Amino acid sequence: MADIIGSILVVDDEPQIRRFLRAGLSVHGYALSEVASGEEALRVIPRDQPDLVVLDLGLPDMDGMEVLRRLREWSQVPVIVLSVRSQEREKVRALEAGADDYVSKPFGMAEFVARIRSALRRRLRETAPEPVYTVGKLKIDLARRMVTRDGQQVRLSPKEYQLLRLLALHAGKVVTHRQLLTEIWGPAYGEHVQYLRVFVRKLRSRLEADPNRPDYLVTELGVGYRLVAPDQFHESA
Repeated sequence: MADIIGSILVVDDEPQIRRFLRAGLSVHGYALSEVASGEEALRVIPRDQPDLVVLDLGLPDMDGMEVLRRLREWSQVPVIVLSVRSQEREKVRALEAGADDYVSKPFGMAEFVARIRSALRRRLRETAPEPVYTVGKLKIDLARRMVTRDGQQVRLSPKEYQLLRLLALHAGKVVTHRQLLTEIWGPAYGEHVQYLRVFVRKLRSRLEADPNRPDYLVTELGVGYRLVAPDQFHESA
């Protein structure tokens, strides 16, 4: 599949990181611009309208989380957080604040490029949603509310389907426990993670060849779940 060419704004005050990203991403056809502070990023984004923002959390003038919160007040541009903060709670905070992905430093360029592609494709799907989501042997027809695996219809309860549909709409992106619980069961269930795990196990028993080694519905430990996007799919042997 051809690369999705686009413009990327890198918001990071470390010159070596900016050089690394410039060298690694430009060869894939992405046009890069760079800023070193949060205030500058908030000025540049509405002017230049980048296709994606790479955002460091440790900026000299303000925390990157504040940049993300202010950005999400008016823009849905894809944002990949890039940070040395690798704790699960930081990832959860960033994802719930509206980040599309979270990459911890140090990182490999091949994986980073794959995450950029996934974020850009996902945003295209969200702005022009496809009625059918297909990955491997799994097919989710959102218009007909029908799920099949290897050509055979999968029977799901209404809540199981809602959970799968929500993950499919954000395929390739980690959806946090709280986001899933709040949207499907309501705010009162926001902390009922064990309740969510029960439904995920049920879904895996219906969708996966081996529920203990899932190909489609992946756990992000301590954070949430991700339904793999087609370009992320690698079926277990």
